[in-house]
Amino acid sequence: MAIKFQYNKTSCQQLEKQLQIRERALPTLKNKETALRMEVKKAKKEVERLEAELEEQIKSYEKMLGLWKEFDPTLVRIKDVDLSKKKIAGVAFPILNRVEFEVKRFSIFNRPKWFLDGIHILETLAEIGICRDFNSIKLERLEYARKKTTQKVNLFEKVQIPGYQDAIRKIKRYLEDEENLSKSSQKIMRARLEKRKEEEGW
Repeated sequence: MAIKFQYNKTSCQQLEKQLQIRERALPTLKNKETALRMEVKKAKKEVERLEAELEEQIKSYEKMLGLWKEFDPTLVRIKDVDLSKKKIAGVAFPILNRVEFEVKRFSIFNRPKWFLDGIHILETLAEIGICRDFNSIKLERLEYARKKTTQKVNLFEKVQIPGYQDAIRKIKRYLEDEENLSKSSQKIMRARLEKRKEEEGW
């Protein structure tokens, strides 16, 4: 990244301010990146755990597959999903607190007695599935935030900070050279004046 600057003290001071801002922000960004990386790992494990749990639950009910043909899936529906917000390393994420189901009224006497268990099984499977999907969304957002933070860390660390340092170094060298040239020209001028005075006999 080419940093625009002028060869003067004002430009040098502005670049030094920008450099300080980035140098102060870099440790915070690195900590944020580390925290997000840890959260991504946790979220991945949670998604994998929920997927395994859902598969296990489904397999455990495979022996009842024939009975499910009798079951009315419209008896159970999701009434509400309770959410809250949580900040992880400065990034806000929705958190699933609980899933509320609504069960349609039905006659226990006109239905097989396992229907109540079926409703409970369906609610359990639905809740695990919703939790898994929710955690997958959370994982995507965490990975996106981590990726953006890593990009910013790399931008600061590998591009901007070295760029500002190089620009400041160039300005300082230029100003030093200019000062040295000015001093040299003053010495030459003084020497010429003194020589002229001697020649004119002052």
